[in-house]
Amino acid sequence: MGARKRNKAEQRKEANKQLYYAVLKGCPTSTRKMRLVADQIRGQEVNQALDILRFSPKAASNDMEKLVLSAISNWQNKNEGVRIEDSHLVVSQVYVDKGRTLKRIRPEAMGRAHLIRKRSSHVTLYLEDMNAARHQKAEAAETGQQEESTNDTQK
Repeated sequence: MGARKRNKAEQRKEANKQLYYAVLKGCPTSTRKMRLVADQIRGQEVNQALDILRFSPKAASNDMEKLVLSAISNWQNKNEGVRIEDSHLVVSQVYVDKGRTLKRIRPEAMGRAHLIRKRSSHVTLYLEDMNAARHQKAEAAETGQQEESTNDTQK
């Protein structure tokens, strides 16, 4: 592997250390049904999203609830010693992509056959710590103001 690829891979690994996400692949629910559930929890706080999923009548909500719990567990592994109650976790992004389609044949009358498509989906869910995001924005604003002040003094 070349140096450029190695450096890019290391940058990607460092960026992933700051992300809290969980992935569910091959979920035996169609993307259309899964997106209905994903739209309900996008942008919600984690506790509220879990309540929505727990009391939702849709079958896809069970898989999505497990995925949110998995993302919370991943957050806990990366932030040992920090309490969930102190952080303000929000479901920032939910992607539902098309997975593999199983094709089955159903026999019909007069020798005909109908194709049945059993669709599946891949779901990716990202959590964001709003307290940390606010803290990073404040630091960025401070460094931006410091850079402006140094540029003003140089002029």
